[in-house]
Amino acid sequence: MSTARTISINASPVATLDPRAVVSPLASLGRGCTVAAGAVIPAGAVLEDDVSVGPNVVLVEAHLHDGQGSLEHPAWVRTGAKLGANSVVHAGVVIASGVVVRPGSVVTRSVPPAAIVEGNPATIVGYVGASERFKAEARIQGSGQVESVRGTHVAGVTLHRLPMVPDLRGNLTVGEFGIDVPFVPARYFMVFGVPSRETRGEHAHRACHQFLVCVRGSCAVVADDGRRRIEVVLDTLDSGLYLPPMTWGIQYRYTADAVLLVFASHHYDPADYIRDYDAFLAARGAP
Repeated sequence: MSTARTISINASPVATLDPRAVVSPLASLGRGCTVAAGAVIPAGAVLEDDVSVGPNVVLVEAHLHDGQGSLEHPAWVRTGAKLGANSVVHAGVVIASGVVVRPGSVVTRSVPPAAIVEGNPATIVGYVGASERFKAEARIQGSGQVESVRGTHVAGVTLHRLPMVPDLRGNLTVGEFGIDVPFVPARYFMVFGVPSRETRGEHAHRACHQFLVCVRGSCAVVADDGRRRIEVVLDTLDSGLYLPPMTWGIQYRYTADAVLLVFASHHYDPADYIRDYDAFLAARGAP
């Protein structure tokens, strides 16, 4: 029976490797990493702390780029990521913290924090900790009235049911700023024509409030306060999602016909954006 070996630096355990894994001495492995049988970790690849590499995972060796003599960067797998059995990660790819790569996936592009990817080529199919998917639908209160605002367990994020007026001549839905929409917007923008595999957002705002309505088709929105995360499906004209400042927002799972309308409380200001998730966590004081 083969026995896993532990590699150490200064007698301090760093990573546990199955003896049937092929790990270059020029690869960098952090503390708590595990590498299963048959996995291949080439020279220059970086596994940060607590990365789990399943059986027969292959990190593709870097090679000359376009024959011009420049070397690709080897794969970089950040803290706490999990690479499922038989998955392949191409050179140049960065697997962000907390990512889950499902078995058999082929990862050809970098993956954002906490995403779950699968397929060939791998696409984002979910986010860790946001497995519960909310529909932005009304709740019926005890009095029989429709609850127009629904709280979530992500700080300040609320789901809204906007008034709907059905009519034989054509239906109407309406929202009043400062009442149904909890701020008065300074601008709006629309997102449409998004290829199904693409992800939008992936940032937070320091001061800007946002209110999202999918006016055609559907899309999913992930809202994250640094401690909790939810996924909301927007697929009706009379439903909206409020994102307060300092909420990390992601939109994905766009249908081909989706049109997402976003009201914003502030004019566009590049300085208002936080585009790095670790910087967002630091700003929120999250652990």
